[in-house]
Amino acid sequence: MIKIFFNYSMLILAFAALTMTSCDDDDTVMNGPSVSYDLQEKSDSDVSGEIEFTDLGDGQIQAEISLSGTTDGDSHPAHVHMNSAALGGDILISLTPVAGATGSSITVFDQDDNGNTVTFSQIDDLDAYVNIHKSVEELGVIIAQGDIGSNLLTGESKTYELEERAVDGISGEITFSERRNGNALAVINLAGTPDGAEHPAHIHMNSAAESGGILLSLTPVNGTTGRSETEIRATDDGTAFNYSDVLTANAYVNVHLSATELGTIVAQGDIGSNELTGEREVFDLGEKDVAGISGEITFEERNDGTVLATINLEGTPDGGMHPAHIHENDAATSGPIAFTFNPVNGTTGESKTSLRTLDDGTAIDYEALQSFDGYVNVHLSADDLATIVAQGNIGSND
Repeated sequence: MIKIFFNYSMLILAFAALTMTSCDDDDTVMNGPSVSYDLQEKSDSDVSGEIEFTDLGDGQIQAEISLSGTTDGDSHPAHVHMNSAALGGDILISLTPVAGATGSSITVFDQDDNGNTVTFSQIDDLDAYVNIHKSVEELGVIIAQGDIGSNLLTGESKTYELEERAVDGISGEITFSERRNGNALAVINLAGTPDGAEHPAHIHMNSAAESGGILLSLTPVNGTTGRSETEIRATDDGTAFNYSDVLTANAYVNVHLSATELGTIVAQGDIGSNELTGEREVFDLGEKDVAGISGEITFEERNDGTVLATINLEGTPDGGMHPAHIHENDAATSGPIAFTFNPVNGTTGESKTSLRTLDDGTAIDYEALQSFDGYVNVHLSADDLATIVAQGNIGSND
C-alpha cells in the first residue's frame, strides 16, 4: 500500500509539473514583447484607438488594431505607410481591414508588401505611420492615424508666437516637436483665417526685422482649420535640418495671404536664436523740432545675445518715412552716426531693426549696448535730416 501511494503521488506531481511547463510555454508565445502606438481621430470621425505589435516568436509579428467609435457593418482598410504622417508615403505593410462591428483587426506577418523580411526588433525603429481608411471606395478619407517607430514624439517641443501683421485678426503660433529620430514635426495653429483659403508658409533666414530668403517651405495653412503640419528633415536645398537645428537657427516664420499675394504677410514670428529672452531696456525719445512727435525705443535681448530694437512714436504723419540712427556721445554733445535703424513708418509710428553690428562692422550685443555712450535721433525725412523729430540718450547716457 505504501509503494502504490508513492507511485500515485509521483504521477500527480509529474502531471502538475508538465501542466505548469505547458502553461509557461503558452505564456511566452501569447505574451511576448510588444509595443503600442496611439491612433488618433482624423476627419472628425470620432474613431480612435491603438495598434499593438507583438513578437510571436519564430519571426512572426502580430499587429492588433483596437478602435472605438466604428460602426457595425463597416470595413476599414488599414496599412503601415513609409515616412511620417505629416510627410506621407507609400504602403509598406497591408493590414487586415478593421471590422466595424468590433473595431478590431489582427494581422500576422513577417514580411512587408515587397517581400522584404520584417523582424519585431525593427518595428520600434521604423520610419513609418499607420492609416485607417473609411472604406475601400473612400481610401482618401482617413478616419484614424498615428506615427509609429522612430517617428514617435519624445515629448520635447518648442512654441513660438506668430503675431498679426497685414491682416487684422490673424495670429497664432508654431510648435516644433522632437521625434525619436531627431527630426521635427512643425504645427502651425492660427485664429482668424478665412474659410476655404490657403496660406503659404515658410521658414526664412535671418530675423523678421532683417528679412531673408526662404530656408524651408512649410505646408500651407488651411484657412478653414487654421492648421498646417510639416515634417522637418531638411531645408529646401537638401541640407539636413532637424529639431536641434530649429532651436538654434537664425530664422523667422512668415505666413502669407495667398500664393498670388506672397507680399502680404498675415502672421510672422522669430524662431531659434532670434527668440527674445525677456530682457529689455526702454529709453524715452522726447519731442524736438516738430510739435507732437515723441515716443520710446526698446532694446530686447535675443537668445544669441543680439538685439531687437523697436521704435514707437506718436504723432508721425501718415505716409512719412523717418530715418533714425544711434549717434556716438550724448545728445547734448552730439556725435557721428554709429548705427542706422530701419526708418520709422509714419503711418504706424513703428520701426523694427536687428542690431548685430555697428555700421563700421563692429560687433555689438545686448550687454555692450547697455553701457554704450550714445543717443538716438529720429529725423523728419531723408531730404531733411537736419530736422530732428524725436531724440533720447541711451546706454550709459540714460
